[in-house]
Amino acid sequence: MPTPYAYFQGKIVPLSEAKIGVMTHAFNYGTAVFEGIRGNWNEEDQTVYLFRMREHFERLQQSAKILMLQMHDSVDRLCEIAVELVERSGFTEDVYLRPMVYLSSEQLGVRLHNLESDTLIFLTPFPAYLPEVARCHTSTWRRVQDTGIPPRAKVTGIYVNSALAKTEANANGFDEAIMLNENGHVSEGSGENIFIVRNGRLITPTPADNVLEGITAKSVIELARNELGIELVEREIDRTELYIADEVFMTGTAAHLTPVVEIDRRLIGDGRPGPITQKLSQLYYDCIRGKNEKYRAWCTPARIRVAN
Repeated sequence: MPTPYAYFQGKIVPLSEAKIGVMTHAFNYGTAVFEGIRGNWNEEDQTVYLFRMREHFERLQQSAKILMLQMHDSVDRLCEIAVELVERSGFTEDVYLRPMVYLSSEQLGVRLHNLESDTLIFLTPFPAYLPEVARCHTSTWRRVQDTGIPPRAKVTGIYVNSALAKTEANANGFDEAIMLNENGHVSEGSGENIFIVRNGRLITPTPADNVLEGITAKSVIELARNELGIELVEREIDRTELYIADEVFMTGTAAHLTPVVEIDRRLIGDGRPGPITQKLSQLYYDCIRGKNEKYRAWCTPARIRVAN
């Protein structure tokens, strides 16, 4: 029987024992940064493959720097801990790891200085975040600007912005939201980067459009260039350009690579995943489960411990 474990207050403990106090600063003010790391189960290998784990911890380090939070563990050490958590927990299915650096002091008062920080990691089984194909809605909520809460950092507090957009989309009968920035240009989904295909070109918003610089997005860009010979164009995208795109898809740790077949009740292309999206999807899913030797370096194996 799998038992989830966590890294909490410098020790590996059962997840049931990893508890914070109600006065914890991060709980009250959203003063934390986090990552999501996918562990993808390969039945044939009897192995969970952690996808681009080091890059996620490096981005966690960058987010912590932006919020002036201190990480007490090195990236190397956090990678070791993550593998141990997966191996100890014993899940034979896809899992999701949530590392977090947070202000752990039990003090009230809005600030980032003169407070203690800590790092935690927990994991949980986590199925697909979106359906196999998604219907999307342009949100009335605008993406937070870098001068408000920096979207280049994965700050826990910023996800209220995403939650408002996601719930609005679901309440209106859609699977996911597409958020515009304050200039009215396409930014991203509630938790995904967005790509369009027009005339064989792959196009995505620029980092200056208040997007998180996605690790899954970076992987898909590499696959498009190396395997399909398609170069990326980063530029502003208008809302109406989404409607006339040949293909649209979203990428993210939770969402993987999800084709978008409808936006604002307008079909994208013929309403089915397009050929470039399908090719990239097949390449990506082989990579994340350790099935593509060329990209095996993207995956860190964690083999489940079997009791004698």
